[in-house]
Amino acid sequence: MPFSKQYRIAPSLLSADFARLGEEVVNVVEAGADWIHLDVMDNHYVPNLTMGPMVCAALRPHTQAPIDVHLMVEPVDSLIPQFAKAGANIISFHPEASRHVDRTLALIRDHGCKAGLVFNPATPLSWMDYVMDKLDLVLLMSVNPGFGGQAFIPATLQKLAQARKKIDTWMANGGHKIALEIDGGVKVDNIASIAEAGADTFVAGSAIFGQPDYKKVIDAMRAKLEYNVYT
Repeated sequence: MPFSKQYRIAPSLLSADFARLGEEVVNVVEAGADWIHLDVMDNHYVPNLTMGPMVCAALRPHTQAPIDVHLMVEPVDSLIPQFAKAGANIISFHPEASRHVDRTLALIRDHGCKAGLVFNPATPLSWMDYVMDKLDLVLLMSVNPGFGGQAFIPATLQKLAQARKKIDTWMANGGHKIALEIDGGVKVDNIASIAEAGADTFVAGSAIFGQPDYKKVIDAMRAKLEYNVYT
């Protein structure tokens, strides 16, 4: 199940070797990854162009791990059924890219996927307040979207804590579980502080794929997270 673990590590294929993506997926899951994160960029909403539903469909037979699709596209609705059909388990989008956020979230769920909302560094969390009933995941960008390898923006820690408070209040009042994901500049040396601020799901690209031993990096991240649990 996508949300069964307390902490989840989701390597971003944006930093993988595009010439052998299937092999990269197999290797990183064997190394201990929980999810596979697909960064979908359209050179319109963000200044970069990456992968589409065909890539998702090609990767689906290579793993049973949940595929976490982050849509950095505008508009979003027409791509949602395509990614659902291609095997996505989770689909997230930016509220600025949808004319009707509630309707887009409902569309994702209607196609059998978990639905997520993505917040850029300057996007207010108030969007959450009106759609909590349709949210399965909240993704906070700790860099400005568009390119991998950027440094973590420290102010994101305070924003994470605010998002965690909103989610905890929702759950305490009888609401369903909502995952809190972070994406951008996540590394071994800062993952514990990010978890302490409230994140439970961690997208890491260059920190994992930029190293020769994926398992060593993921194990080191997991050790930091486990230390955070017991301290």
